[in-house]
Amino acid sequence: MKHYDVIILGGGASGLMCAAQLRQNSPLSIAIIEGNNRPALKLKASGGGKCNLTNVEVDETHFLGDENLVKNALSVFPQKALLDYFKTSGLRPVIRKERYYFCPKSSDEVISILMGKASGCDLLLGYKILSIEGENPFIVTTDKGKLQARRVVVATGGASYKELGASDIGLKIAQNYGIKTVPFSPALVGLTLQPKEFWMKELSGISCPARIHVAGKTLDEDLLFAHKGISGLVVLSASLYWHRGEIVIDFLPDFELNLIQKEKKLLSSALPLPKRFIKAFLEAVGVEDKPCNRLNPNEWENVLRIRKYAMAPSGTFGLSKAEACRGGVACEEIDPKTMESKKVSGLYFIGETVDVTGELGGYNFQWAFSSAVVCSTAIMKQ
Repeated sequence: MKHYDVIILGGGASGLMCAAQLRQNSPLSIAIIEGNNRPALKLKASGGGKCNLTNVEVDETHFLGDENLVKNALSVFPQKALLDYFKTSGLRPVIRKERYYFCPKSSDEVISILMGKASGCDLLLGYKILSIEGENPFIVTTDKGKLQARRVVVATGGASYKELGASDIGLKIAQNYGIKTVPFSPALVGLTLQPKEFWMKELSGISCPARIHVAGKTLDEDLLFAHKGISGLVVLSASLYWHRGEIVIDFLPDFELNLIQKEKKLLSSALPLPKRFIKAFLEAVGVEDKPCNRLNPNEWENVLRIRKYAMAPSGTFGLSKAEACRGGVACEEIDPKTMESKKVSGLYFIGETVDVTGELGGYNFQWAFSSAVVCSTAIMKQ
């Protein structure tokens, strides 16, 4: 049975960053166990193949999870440190929509840098993790044999993207050690509709800027109407905070509706939105498409609902369509300064395996990298 100082379970964003940090800054023997035949498949596919690394604005308010845990990780390895880390290796992320940092060419640039820095670690591809037993040393059982290590880092991710090998093995490992977990559920996913909102299904393919108010959060981005319901960047981020009940959509954020109240134009011409949407919306709220200046007070009040359309989604598009997961190892079980289990010495949890999820827009990769740096720094100090 081969012995290592550290075994990292999972060769995704957090696992590779952890390995790269350890390899570059310590003499430790390290193995990365990855179930797929290639590492970082989710990272490679993300952002349309260009990997949204991080965001212009990054702080704990953009995450669902323990504030102190997230805040500490972001203070150890903030957005600027992440950008500098890749820039010193020749990668110059580009900004899109004035907020999202992407790779200029492809996500292979990030993977190549991380793999290069982790060079010298044993990369065990196509190994299915079956279980972990013991404690200092830990015995990691795979479908290709057993390995031993003084420390184990669980970076197995969440349960979304099953086609890329995602699973809940990280939660099972935690549960076997009596560590509290939160079941995985879809996040960053489209929302399905109640029958009264089925009129939106007829608008499939139309998108528009929107503002959504949900659970005390206000989110701005594009909304996309889909066959199943509503999607788009703003809906995906809103789904992170929605469990049940109403959301409120502003289809005309920052537009002054009173400016058109005296116009002679038809509503469908005066309102700066696709006509198909305006006509469907007016029918849904019981208002005829007529000149703005001919609306009675009751009709005008219904038109104003375009700025505050309250609706209760019936559910989500499901885990198979989710960009990420809520849930994971409970934050209260983890030491924020080390990412180590409070119950099991030498066992660490990082990235999406932890019950921390960011909004859409690079936040989850920022968390993956930041939590990995916290973990690797703690291991090197120990």
